[in-house]
Amino acid sequence: MSLETILMIVAFVCLTAAIGGGGLLAFREAGARTKRGERLTGVIASTPPEASKNESDFMKQVRKLGDRMALQDPTQITVIRQRLMHAGYFNREAVAIYLGARAICLGLAVLAGALLVPVALNGKAGLGVIAAVGIIAIAGMMGPDKYLQGKRRKLELEYNDGFPDLLDLLVASVEAGLSLDAAVSRVGDEIVRRHPNLALQVNMLTLELRAGRSRKDAWLAFSERLGTDESRQLATMLRQAEEMGTSLGETLSIFSDDMRMKRMLKAEEKAMALPAKLMVPLILFIFPCLLGVLMLPAGFRIAKTLLHAG
Repeated sequence: MSLETILMIVAFVCLTAAIGGGGLLAFREAGARTKRGERLTGVIASTPPEASKNESDFMKQVRKLGDRMALQDPTQITVIRQRLMHAGYFNREAVAIYLGARAICLGLAVLAGALLVPVALNGKAGLGVIAAVGIIAIAGMMGPDKYLQGKRRKLELEYNDGFPDLLDLLVASVEAGLSLDAAVSRVGDEIVRRHPNLALQVNMLTLELRAGRSRKDAWLAFSERLGTDESRQLATMLRQAEEMGTSLGETLSIFSDDMRMKRMLKAEEKAMALPAKLMVPLILFIFPCLLGVLMLPAGFRIAKTLLHAG
C-alpha cells in the first residue's frame, strides 16, 4: 500500500469521525431544543391511539411477568421501589414493570447466546461471535440497572442545580409573610419551567401536607424521594427548627447562604479540574486532526514528487 493511499484513508477516517460527531451533537441539541420548547409552551406530543393500545397490551404482559418475579423474591421489593423512586418512577406498578423488563432482557440474552454459540463453534469467525455473545449477555444483565443509574444521575444533577433556587424562593416567600406550607406551594409553581422534576417533587410535598400528613414526615419523605444530601439536611434542619421553636425565616436564610456557597465551591472545583479533563480529548481527537491538516499537504507533495521521480 502506497503512502498516498494511507494518507487518503487517514483523511477519510478523520472526516467521517468529524461528520459523525457533529451529527450526533446536532441531533442531541435538536432534541433538547424541542423539549425546552414543549416545556415553555406547555405542549406535549400525543401518541396515536393504536400505538398507545399496542403499548398498553405489551406493558400488561411485562407487568404480569414482573408480578411473577416479585412473588419469587418479595424481600427486594422495598429496595427496588426506592431505586425506582430515585430514578423518577413513582407508579405503583413500576416495580413489576422493572422486574418484567429485566427478565425479558435476560431472556433475550440467553436466546441470543443459544443462537450464536453454535454459529461460533461451526464458523470461521468464532472469536468475534463469542465476543458479541459476551457483550449481549452483559447488556442483558446490566442494562436495566445502568439505565436506572443514568436516570438517577440525571435527576440528581437537576436537583442539585435547582435546590439553591428553591431555597432562595422559600426564604423570600417566608420573609414576605407566607407560612412554610403556602411558601412551598408557591415555590412549586415558580420553578416548574426551569426545574420540572424538582417542581414535581415539591408539588407532591404540597399534596402530602394538604392531605394532613405531619410536616416532619412529609419533609422526610421528600428528602427520601430526592435522595440527595441537601434535601436530607433541609428536612433535618426544619425538624429541629420546629422542635426548638426557632425562626424559620432566619434558619432558611442561613441554610440558603450555605447552599449558595457550596454551589460556588462546586463550580470552582469543576473549573479547576477542566484543564486536566481536556488533556485526553485534546491528545486523542484535536491533536490528530491538527497533525493531519498540517502533514497531509506535505505528505501528498512528497508522494507526488517520489512518484514523478520514479
